[in-house]
Amino acid sequence: MSLTGEFAPIEPYASGMLPVGDGHEIYWEASGNPDGKPALYLHGGPGGGMGAGYRRRFDPEKYLIVGFEQRGCGRSRPLAEPDVVALATNTTRHLIADIEALRGHLGVRQWLINGVSWGTTLALAYAQAHPGRVSELVLMATTLTTPDAVEWITETVGCLFPVEWDAFRTASGASPGQRLVDAYYEMLTGPDEQTRARAVDAWAAWEDAHVSLGQTTSAGHHDPLWQQTFVVLTVHYWKHAAFLGASELRDKMSALSGIPAVLIQGKLDVSGPAAAAWDLYKAWPGSRFVLIEDEGHGGPRMVQEMIEAIAEFGDKR
Repeated sequence: MSLTGEFAPIEPYASGMLPVGDGHEIYWEASGNPDGKPALYLHGGPGGGMGAGYRRRFDPEKYLIVGFEQRGCGRSRPLAEPDVVALATNTTRHLIADIEALRGHLGVRQWLINGVSWGTTLALAYAQAHPGRVSELVLMATTLTTPDAVEWITETVGCLFPVEWDAFRTASGASPGQRLVDAYYEMLTGPDEQTRARAVDAWAAWEDAHVSLGQTTSAGHHDPLWQQTFVVLTVHYWKHAAFLGASELRDKMSALSGIPAVLIQGKLDVSGPAAAAWDLYKAWPGSRFVLIEDEGHGGPRMVQEMIEAIAEFGDKR
């Protein structure tokens, strides 16, 4: 194990492309113990992809570790295009159906769900739709992607980053009274390639600004194709508030009653303030709330808490 409790790096023992309809194929991989307790990792973004580090957070002797890249990003195909028609088959409902298709493909009856950032929104939506398929949830840097949350992260939190937000607002070209997320959506789905490129760069710079607080490194990613995919999917999901009702996730918390959960949050997280996780915890019998005083939207102590929470559930089948 590393000093933060991470396990040694491992490679998948199986992987593939799963057709899920609408012309989409999702990339999936499995590692660890094929006979172990199933666990599914849900990456952030939307559109962030999963990398390889998530595998190190699970004991490979105890867990069957599954990861997949959500529609339109990473190694899944086709990649999201800045086109309204192409984006129409990429919604939270589609992602929930994809998770179920993957579960059936792998023959999993029930699994632990581990979500980070946007992955917590998807984890909650999936668990509420299919509570019988979820054994536990471990959520880090919870965000609900509600209209209020989108307004906060694109508008209100600018009071903490006035210079960066002014550049973000100016680059949007928003008309008076227009939401910035709507202005960026228009730029990204418009016909002009240079306008789309400017929107991607400006959005990515704003993402770096607000995610950086309480982090030791920037959230930036410099691969142009990754960055375009990430921005297009993020703006698409944020504009539509994750394609969920404004209070849908909170209203359906009773579906999760009795499902054990750990919610890990950074006190310095301005991208996804801790109040969202705290409210879920109060409405969620069987959950536990962990607040890290000196970290933001992720950090080594938060990762360590997540690893410990996953380990806690490892012996429960």
